[in-house]
Amino acid sequence: MLPNGDTALAVEFGESIDRGTSERVLALHERLARERLPGVTELLPTFRSLMVHYDPARTSHGALAAAIAPLAAGLEGVKPAARHWTIPACYDPCFALDLDEVANRTGLTAAQVIEHHSATTYQVYMIGFLPGYPYLGDLPARLVLPRRENPRTQVPAGSIAIATTLTAVYTLASPGGWHILGRTPAMLWNRRRTPPAVLAPGDTVRFQPIPLAAFERLAALAAAGESGLEGATA
Repeated sequence: MLPNGDTALAVEFGESIDRGTSERVLALHERLARERLPGVTELLPTFRSLMVHYDPARTSHGALAAAIAPLAAGLEGVKPAARHWTIPACYDPCFALDLDEVANRTGLTAAQVIEHHSATTYQVYMIGFLPGYPYLGDLPARLVLPRRENPRTQVPAGSIAIATTLTAVYTLASPGGWHILGRTPAMLWNRRRTPPAVLAPGDTVRFQPIPLAAFERLAALAAAGESGLEGATA
């Protein structure tokens, strides 16, 4: 348990990004959320650690570490609560800015890249970078590539991208250096919802390929505000 300034500590579980480590992080997150330890103000799960923010006027690093230690034991094999989502994904050339390049670099056809990407069930390891932005693993080995050498200054919201062993969805327009394979019409972040983020760490995700016409129909529904979840089902 490592101090992070005078208002947080990090409970670290490993050095790698893998599902076993993630499950332990999320299991501790659930335990601490239930326990409501005095002074704890926020819990933030990451790939391999849980950040615990606290009010130093109510508790201390030492007291909190002592309280957390027994709760961090026996987490192996504990499956955190999770939901499964099927999210529509349009791999049309107008959205798939890097599909051909990814195909060339991996030795696959564009259709094979889409097949590999959409046939995989991913786990939400953590939320970060942008509000509601999900880091999803694990990408099929055939699609593993480093980030782009030249990041884009603007990636459209909804863009589905890959880099290293992960895939993700840009929830807001943003600079970005990942390889863009397509776009979803689903709004995975909406401040009018409670909670505003659709996905949560521990959830699983599959991408369902849809044609451009279906994307346009679902995007119009989402833009009209009928629901923040058009095109995304759990």
